[in-house]
Amino acid sequence: MKYRKFPGADVEVSEVGFGTWTLSTGWWGEKTDDEAVAMLRRAYDEEGITFFDAADSYGNGRSERQLATAFGGMRDKVVIGTKVGYDIYDEAARTARRGQSELPQRTDRAYIRLAVDRCLQRLQTDYIDVLQIHNVKMAHVRDPELWQTLRDLKREGKIRSWGAAFGPAIGWLYEATDLIEREPDIDTIQMIWNILEQHPGTAMIQAAKTHSTSCCFNIRVTHASGMLEGKYTEDTEFAATDHRRHRPRSWLLNGVKKVRTLDFLSRRMTLGQASLKWLLAEPRVVTTLPNVYDDEQLREFAAASELPELTKQEMARIAELHEQNFGVEEEPMAYKGEMVREGGPYNRVYPPNAKVRAGEAVSA
Repeated sequence: MKYRKFPGADVEVSEVGFGTWTLSTGWWGEKTDDEAVAMLRRAYDEEGITFFDAADSYGNGRSERQLATAFGGMRDKVVIGTKVGYDIYDEAARTARRGQSELPQRTDRAYIRLAVDRCLQRLQTDYIDVLQIHNVKMAHVRDPELWQTLRDLKREGKIRSWGAAFGPAIGWLYEATDLIEREPDIDTIQMIWNILEQHPGTAMIQAAKTHSTSCCFNIRVTHASGMLEGKYTEDTEFAATDHRRHRPRSWLLNGVKKVRTLDFLSRRMTLGQASLKWLLAEPRVVTTLPNVYDDEQLREFAAASELPELTKQEMARIAELHEQNFGVEEEPMAYKGEMVREGGPYNRVYPPNAKVRAGEAVSA
């Protein structure tokens, strides 16, 4: 395993990390706490993974409790990131929640401090290596008190670096770029980025390189919700509790067609490993968070760090295919957040079938 450092903090992380939502939410199959803890320990002991990403909302604190159990007594050996910003303590909202709908968000100073203290209690530690505000919206971007609260927590030693996570869906272009420009000392951003879904992540990285010396990225949805693992077919069916079951069928059919154009990446490694090497070719990416839900995947993804880099020819071919939408002529497009702005420097030219207006999500 190779390791990288956050530019804005004295924190070193494994190039391949472990996102704990697959172990704690039930959205990728059920795992007992004992099974989850055992897998986390194997990730560290056998694969050299040192970065573990959680959130207080993952299983209502379950992911943090799992980490505390897995790494009790060896806190200085692992790097823990967690996220706050959803009001998981609003019992009425939790009871009324349906499926994967979002909980109400709270980011006032008092709540953030309360949430961080509760995270520390569940993690059984006195500091958090990486704290991010969970699924930031434009109102949060424009709230200077929120970001000052994180700076204060860093100064007090409760957190070692701070930033923002964007989601849950793909999008949030100008939310991210505005945040980088307004708060250039931000340490880290978590976002969706992968070979198939390069926009708007590429523009976010461009903004960081232009406006911030510290901002780096930890990448989630590295395999386009499993599509880049190369195992889906047109006949793939997902379990009733699997979040991918709620996607339109066109997502599966178009995705399978796109992945077939990437067969050339499987000559020296698996497609899943090549997908991680593509991400790690970007210096601002310090760690990747593939969705790991079994031991075979754990070994496969962790091994990617030590594999040869993709060649210039392979990188160029990926860029060419991306410009051609990987052979898919027409495709519904759905992003969240502010994706287009009048005169905005990060606007993208969308295919003719996409209807895009300033300040709105993209739809076809």
